[in-house]
Amino acid sequence: MRRERARVAVLLSGRGSNFVALAEACARGEVPAEIVLVVSNKPDAAGLERAHERGIPAVAIPGKGLPREEHEAKVIAGIEGAGAQWICLAGYMRLLSEGFVARFPHRILNIHPALLPSFPGLEAQRQAWVYGVKISGCTVHLVDVGCDTGPIVLQRSVPVLDDDTADSLAARILEQEHIAYPTALRLLLTRPWRVDGRRVIFA
Repeated sequence: MRRERARVAVLLSGRGSNFVALAEACARGEVPAEIVLVVSNKPDAAGLERAHERGIPAVAIPGKGLPREEHEAKVIAGIEGAGAQWICLAGYMRLLSEGFVARFPHRILNIHPALLPSFPGLEAQRQAWVYGVKISGCTVHLVDVGCDTGPIVLQRSVPVLDDDTADSLAARILEQEHIAYPTALRLLLTRPWRVDGRRVIFA
């Protein structure tokens, strides 16, 4: 029997390369999901055009000058209007409120370019490079009300080379992000799982 495809909304603020990785994995049938909406808080985000090129509905909902509650209400209305069951953050540069997260419990995913809990927040790749770690990577996690603090679904590691710059490290981490994000979403959609503290445990 064919598995019903999950309906996914993607929130982004920039180029949307992780959105593209998700969309291509869905199109290839590797992830049993359909991206039904792309939302950006930046009207000039390149990810919006990349969605239009793929025939995926995409809309800008600017947050500048709006109270947080009003902006999030518009985003939620778009997501629910599209019938999305899951939300994937792909470089979405806004923290979600407790009310937003509670609206979609354990149904919001994010990818972070470091091995959490190390180096949360902005410019994680540069943080790792400056610190001098020998191994970095990326983390897919469920979203909670903190900054990059939700239960971890999947991680992929990347060695930090002696001749790396922050930019070259970031580029190699991004390659692994494009593998990790579709893999994590596929696992969540196809295998039984539960949250135990800060861990996502698959049966």
